[in-house]
Amino acid sequence: MTKLRIAVLVSVGVHPVSGAARWSRNDALALSLAQEMVRRAAGEPAAGDPAAGGPAAGEPAAGGPAAGGSATETPAAADIDVIHAGDPAEPALRDYLALGAACVDAIEVPCGRDVLGALVDRVRGYSVVLCGTRAEGGEGSGLLPYLLAQALHVPLLPAVLTAQLHADSVVTQQFLPKGRRREVASSLPAVLAVHPLAPFDARHVYARQRAGHVAARVARVVGAPLPPARVEPAVVPPVKLAARESRSGRTRLLAATTMQSRGGAVITQGTPAEKAQAVIAYLRRHSLIDY
Repeated sequence: MTKLRIAVLVSVGVHPVSGAARWSRNDALALSLAQEMVRRAAGEPAAGDPAAGGPAAGEPAAGGPAAGGSATETPAAADIDVIHAGDPAEPALRDYLALGAACVDAIEVPCGRDVLGALVDRVRGYSVVLCGTRAEGGEGSGLLPYLLAQALHVPLLPAVLTAQLHADSVVTQQFLPKGRRREVASSLPAVLAVHPLAPFDARHVYARQRAGHVAARVARVVGAPLPPARVEPAVVPPVKLAARESRSGRTRLLAATTMQSRGGAVITQGTPAEKAQAVIAYLRRHSLIDY
């Protein structure tokens, strides 16, 4: 049996009402999924459902030696490392300790620098890298999982709801629109982006927050400065007004199949005021203006 290494990337979130810094719910889902993967690999019951998924007392776990040798070897155990790239002194990082992380490995990256290089250097060699779909602060473009997988040359599994580890592969359930689900298997190592609707089983325990610690590290790879953000007013395209259709279905069908006059009028005679009055009368007749 092999021992796997799991890395969970966490960031600093933003409270939706007060705007205060806190733990990111998307990254907390990734941490919860990593803990669930380790429990399943160890043969323990699923969180919140003791009656399902775990062996009875005195019975071997499924896939063990007494089961006759499973065709798919399961990992003996897995280590979870929680990694953050940013300011190690951020108080919100201790929230992840309360959610079950024994230690948060904080890589010091100056503000305004790209964190991709530091994360690639840190997570290289891990079997599974989990992260949220997108950050709650900053640009929140959701490109980090894709750029990370591209830099590591490993497959990326997006929109993951559940995952189960094997010796050399991982089987995930992906979220699809309209309530559909899809199982996707991938070889290891791999990057998993957890969907916001994934189950959340972690509990906020204050004692764990006091017992854990945040370990500050110096980044060996310093990313390039991020380009300054440019704020521009949104340009709303003008809406083209169209006259309300008052013809019958037969008339519209004939107009579509035969060449007929569109019924417009060209005003060449009269003063500019009379021409303007004719245009206003047309707009009022078709309910395009109400004055």
